Amino acid sequence: MSDHVSIVTGGSRGIGRAVVEALLRRGGVVHFCSRSPESVEKCLRDLHRVHDEESVSGRALDVGEQSDVDAFVESVLERHGHVDCLVNNAGIGYFAPVDELEGEDWRRLMRTNLDGPFYFTRAVAPSMRRRGEGLIVNVASLAGRHSMAGGAAYNASKFGLVGFSDACMLDLRGDGVRVAAILPGSVETDFQSGGGSWKLQPDDVARAVTGLLDFPSRALPSRIELRPTSTG
Repeated sequence: MSDHVSIVTGGSRGIGRAVVEALLRRGGVVHFCSRSPESVEKCLRDLHRVHDEESVSGRALDVGEQSDVDAFVESVLERHGHVDCLVNNAGIGYFAPVDELEGEDWRRLMRTNLDGPFYFTRAVAPSMRRRGEGLIVNVASLAGRHSMAGGAAYNASKFGLVGFSDACMLDLRGDGVRVAAILPGSVETDFQSGGGSWKLQPDDVARAVTGLLDFPSRALPSRIELRPTSTG
């Protein structure tokens, strides 16, 4: 795993932070991004207490800005020559009845939840195809299969991400690149208000990511649904 290179979006906290730490425990190199410079700096301070600077780096960027995404991926490729795993985790949510949604909130959500995964996938796919291997994981949500009142924008983005993931899987699997979507239910993070010991933990989602890496290359679990055992 020493030459295993991963990119994680939204990697400074919550599910993304758990994924970064899980990948580092496997001995690979991880490059993550997040929108907030302060969040990136704090995360790096914590991680560098355990892992050296060669093992993990972070950058503040907007995943919805294609030029920033392309530059970030290119810098990783220049340094390592390849990317083995991409985890599209960055996401935001706005919840309101459809007639109360602001157009700007809709656009910002789609920019993060859909444009970001597209830009990153588009950036890493050519090098993965050339090598004949790679894993792309899209962290979606059970809201990508089950609609809710007040969820018009969020549901649309996650339904779209699941469809995007399925189509990318069909586009890329013939070249040895595996694409999978993980659809968690309620996870104990600051994304959702209201705690509860019954909820999934970020590490549960991270374990699903590393589990995908452990599957033999001939096998492709293209969609994983994760639910809490109880409902609180």
